[in-house]
Amino acid sequence: MEELLRGLVPRVLGVLVRRYGSFDACEDAVQEALLAAVVQWPQQGVPDHPMAWLVTVASRRLVDLRRSEAARQQRELTAAGFLSAAELVVPGPGDGDGGDDTLALLLLCCHPALSPDSQMALTLRAVGGLTTGQIASAFLVPEATMGQRISRAKQRIKAAGGEFRLPEGRKLHDRMQVVLHVLYLIFNEGYTATSGAELQRAELTGEAVRLARQLHRLLSRDGEVAGLLALMLLTEARQPARTGPGGVLIPLAEQDRSRWRGDLIAEGTELVTRSLARNPVGPYQLQAAIAALHDEAEKAADTDWPQILVLYGMLERVWPNPMVRLNRAVAAGMVHGPRAGLDLLAALDGDDRLAGGHRLLAVRAHLLEMAGDGAAALAEYEAAARRATSLPERRYLEARAGRLAG
Repeated sequence: MEELLRGLVPRVLGVLVRRYGSFDACEDAVQEALLAAVVQWPQQGVPDHPMAWLVTVASRRLVDLRRSEAARQQRELTAAGFLSAAELVVPGPGDGDGGDDTLALLLLCCHPALSPDSQMALTLRAVGGLTTGQIASAFLVPEATMGQRISRAKQRIKAAGGEFRLPEGRKLHDRMQVVLHVLYLIFNEGYTATSGAELQRAELTGEAVRLARQLHRLLSRDGEVAGLLALMLLTEARQPARTGPGGVLIPLAEQDRSRWRGDLIAEGTELVTRSLARNPVGPYQLQAAIAALHDEAEKAADTDWPQILVLYGMLERVWPNPMVRLNRAVAAGMVHGPRAGLDLLAALDGDDRLAGGHRLLAVRAHLLEMAGDGAAALAEYEAAARRATSLPERRYLEARAGRLAG
């Protein structure tokens, strides 16, 4: 029942926001309807049309609130002498309970007036159905802090004139890129948490995959939507083999590939293959194609690194960023030798986007170790470990350093 309710949240909220317009009031009404469902459905059974049931209950709550507000305004106007008798019109239930407004709701949550952090939080709250406490826990901040962040995000959307309707033309394209990027960030944060004691946060990866599936159902012909979903599935397939006893991180080359999920690999590979055959190539499709090449290798030595290097070259042309360059450097090191990878990294030394982080140091340490320069690799591993904010990653880097030091 919990899975059913969470799947219905964005559709019910979308109907209400489209109809009544007030994001805050509609969300409160949905939460009350969900509470009523949790109490009543176990005793009375799940209704034949659960979405319509939730919409009806939430709508009644909103109508009651509006009637109460209308009565208050009437009393104030009458007392002030502006009205003798008046009745404000209250919207009725209307039509459209069976529609799916998930896309419009996603676009609203990813309003350009919001920061990426606020976009992620609001998406998880309004579309994902996670509680404020769950989101706060996932991002390691106090619940009150996350509540304030979500509240400010709603106010910013309202102040910016955010409307519950699909943008058109270029605006729709630009906003869709933001939606895809937000889902991408949510998945990445869940797959490799940037801080804390756990390597992974399954609630985030699970929500990102679920929302990507919903988006793909709505936009099945969009190549980048299919590419993002494929990338998530192909990456999530490795999750069972990523950690060992005590949560220790196991790198890709050392994972037990028999533990990878074949169903997700098959689904993701089919998605990206079909998408590449009929759509212009985009960054999420390219990343999915790279992930598929990794997943198709029965053992690390079978990995098609030359093809992966070609794909990273294409990816860097259409989506230039330092993380792509880091991965391309690893691929170059595997194909042409570690010095080729180190040469690619040299251009990133002054990149402010990597300043203070551990990724560049960790990749350089790996390539230096491949090149046989143990002393330099040790120094880089130790420096990377000091900067890592994720405990499993820090322990992994310390272990690599310890192996070289010993």
